[in-house]
Amino acid sequence: MTTRAGARTGGARLAYRLFRNPVVMFGLGPILSVVILPRLVPKDARPRLRRSIIRTNVAVVAIVAVSCLLLGWEQYLLIQWPAAWLAASVGIFLFYVQHQFEDAYWESNENWAYADAAIRGSSYLKLPRVLHFFSANIGFHHVHHLSARIPNYNLRRAHEEQAMFARTPVVTIASSAHALRLKLWDEERGSLVPFPRRSALEPVPRRVEPAA
Repeated sequence: MTTRAGARTGGARLAYRLFRNPVVMFGLGPILSVVILPRLVPKDARPRLRRSIIRTNVAVVAIVAVSCLLLGWEQYLLIQWPAAWLAASVGIFLFYVQHQFEDAYWESNENWAYADAAIRGSSYLKLPRVLHFFSANIGFHHVHHLSARIPNYNLRRAHEEQAMFARTPVVTIASSAHALRLKLWDEERGSLVPFPRRSALEPVPRRVEPAA
């Protein structure tokens, strides 16, 4: 494997390895993506969005304060936070496995195609029907990518009736665990691969790009 990512510093490679670690992604990731980042006001945010975030922050603080007063802060933390963290962690995992699979679609800007990216760049997560129901048909994420206007209750129908979706990669609960090993995009193979096993003294490979 030969790469353009070879010029990255050791610190950048270490940071990427930490970021791709399942403990960080599914342990700290929910806190960062659900608790912290949505509460921050972007510097380039429009006034309407800025006001909306600030009002939401005030409402969240008020709700938490009232809940702590009524329940006690210990009970609030024991009841609210584990449930919120678990839900966010499962949500991140579901989205992760639908985009991180061995034969994922990965093209440069000049070769990128919208339909191919939607159909081949996100997988059909084949879940038991009851889990499709409780997850609002999130397993049909590829259909949503192709057309975000299709309501969640019609995603299954669109998947089953349109022949184009026969090309969509299929991921199951059992096979989704394999996605946790895939970290880098190998341009020569055209697939996601695990981190290479090599000695720290070996030269850095040249053409493996960090996966999104």
